[in-house]
Amino acid sequence: MRNIFLPILFILLNSCYAQDTAPQGLMVEFIRQPEFIEINEAKPEFSWIVPSIMKNQTAWQVQVASSKNLLASDKPDYWDSGKTDSNASVNVEYDGKPLDENSAYFWRVRVWDIHGNQSNFSVDQQFKTGRLSDYTTTSNSFLIEYKTPAIFKEKSKGHYFVDFGKDAFGTIVLNNIQATKKGTITIHLGEKISAPLKIDNSPGGSIRYQKIKLVVNPGQSKYTLALPPNKRNTKPEAVQLPDSLGVITPFRYCELENVKFDFKAGDIRQKVVSYYFDDSESYFTSSDTVLNQVWEMCKYSMKATSFCGVYVDGDRERIPYEADAFINQLGHYCTDREYSMARLTNDYFMDKPTWPTEWILITPLLFYYDYLYTGNTEAIKTHWEKLKYKTLTTLAREDGLINTSEKNQTDELILNIGFKDPSTRIRDIVDWPPAQKDTGWKLATEEGERDGFEFTEINTVVNAFHYYSIKLMAEMAHATGHEQDALFYEERSKKVKTSFNEKLLDPKRGYYVDGEGSSHASLHANMFALAFGLAPEKHVKSIVTFIKSRGMACSVYGSQFLLDGLYIYGEADYALELMTATHDRSWWNMMAVGSTIAMEAWDMKYKPNSDWNHAWGAAPANIIPRHLWGIKPVAPGFKKCEIKPQMSQLTSSEIKVPTIRGNIIGVYVKEGGKDIFIIKIPGNMQAAFDISTMEYKEVRLNGTPVENKKSPIPLNSGDNKIEVIY
Repeated sequence: MRNIFLPILFILLNSCYAQDTAPQGLMVEFIRQPEFIEINEAKPEFSWIVPSIMKNQTAWQVQVASSKNLLASDKPDYWDSGKTDSNASVNVEYDGKPLDENSAYFWRVRVWDIHGNQSNFSVDQQFKTGRLSDYTTTSNSFLIEYKTPAIFKEKSKGHYFVDFGKDAFGTIVLNNIQATKKGTITIHLGEKISAPLKIDNSPGGSIRYQKIKLVVNPGQSKYTLALPPNKRNTKPEAVQLPDSLGVITPFRYCELENVKFDFKAGDIRQKVVSYYFDDSESYFTSSDTVLNQVWEMCKYSMKATSFCGVYVDGDRERIPYEADAFINQLGHYCTDREYSMARLTNDYFMDKPTWPTEWILITPLLFYYDYLYTGNTEAIKTHWEKLKYKTLTTLAREDGLINTSEKNQTDELILNIGFKDPSTRIRDIVDWPPAQKDTGWKLATEEGERDGFEFTEINTVVNAFHYYSIKLMAEMAHATGHEQDALFYEERSKKVKTSFNEKLLDPKRGYYVDGEGSSHASLHANMFALAFGLAPEKHVKSIVTFIKSRGMACSVYGSQFLLDGLYIYGEADYALELMTATHDRSWWNMMAVGSTIAMEAWDMKYKPNSDWNHAWGAAPANIIPRHLWGIKPVAPGFKKCEIKPQMSQLTSSEIKVPTIRGNIIGVYVKEGGKDIFIIKIPGNMQAAFDISTMEYKEVRLNGTPVENKKSPIPLNSGDNKIEVIY
């Protein structure tokens, strides 16, 4: 990309925002099209996007009426806030007369900026109520799409092969069928091919294949293929789909045999089911073609695996697991302006936890990042007392470190965590799958994905999670007015950090061992400590050096935290190398073997029962926006945003990141001895550009030299051009 394109890109950025001053992107209870679902919150929250031309909002006016005509005549009969001095543009709670159940309403909003300029009213948005309660998480609608074939071939007389281009959850719809007599066609659906134009009917592991007989009758022109349910993923503990959606399965390919009527590409569609998703809310491209393909696959994984309405572990079990949900949540927030699915999943875990110790400890992380991205504290307030048990603080020794061995667990603790059976016991997991000796599977490496981790009662990985969970609990306690709890967690996190480094860091080698009494050091003991901010500054270099010596000796799940830690400590070159690798422990390998959705493991040989539709393998969906481009909220609800790019070897890139306040758009070009960034910031957001990881001689903002280059550079709503000259 050369300098000639920069003016064009700048114009394109400008065109991405309408110049009308009316607020846009209206949401009710985080739902963008609330007319299609039921709002069950008695006092719903309203959110809107302040146009960048308005800069900083200083006041707003919300009107709610029972009809569009009343709004049009400026006579709202349920709520007229009047001009309200406030810069809040998200989580504005309804404050009118009580809403009626099972009723339709219309609302609109206008705002004022810092100069007293008044915007136009937004377009009216309709929402419907259902049964109202004090607290509930509203579910969004499901999205049904009909995909046309990417490849359609007649292999032989009456035998057709269809490739829809991407794996997706759904079924087949046949249209315009003109059978002259009753007959039966055989339909094969699968995720994998064994040869060109041939579905693999024994794909292995949990990769899906189905064979179905379809009876066709004269006079019937349309058929929706009814699929038999899978016994494992329809058990009571699995998330059940609405009856209206029917049975769905993941597939990319379809073969039809014994077709005795005229049949063409226009007669078949892949009926695809997902949670509501807007593909246009995000994009990424760069000078690295491998990275671009990795991003596209990982972004698509967010949409494709959303078919249950809560985050599940792919198709094998269809059960939510906290670790899967955490990576799903971050990726979803970075690819679409959608928050209800994560919030529903978080609610789910309060009474349906899973068995791994670290998964329990991830629960506070789920609630914290929801708060960080939405600015909403309702869920935290509602579940606060239960969340406290999820930190496992009751298992702590005097020095603050927790011992999760079974002998320390009580029935009372298990019930407080959320399990129904008091005899349940949680177990440390570190990573998955475990060693071959513990599974009986024939794995490519005997140690599985744990890098030979040695388990002890005081586990380094578990205590790293414990530290991070209580550190975040302190922040959430302050946000919700639990000041005594905040003080407790602040003091406890300091104690845990001190003990962690005294007991678990080997000062001679300069990195962490796997646990108290262990001499073995694994990638996991060090990458989690690094990602969660436990590493003492004087040992960061040796810890990073050790981590880099281990390669990708972790699972697709572990890669999330490995990449987090690397970017946090400025190791962008190595992080990019891992994301663009083409060996068999890479995202490239997932695509090379034929998957279009992130896989459960790097390769089938590393986890023989793996599936091809597991979004916990899609870490780059959040790593690229949050770390490579460095776009993160630093105040809840994206009130403040940090942009800290670490482009490494890339020479160009473009990105669009959704936030609750609107999209952040960026363009990057390396050219003529300088890095050029053009950043578009939405209205009502404070943003700062951090150049602390860059080497430079001069920095310019919109053509003016920046005097204090050590501090983050404040950016305005609208366009910002930063030139980093080296």
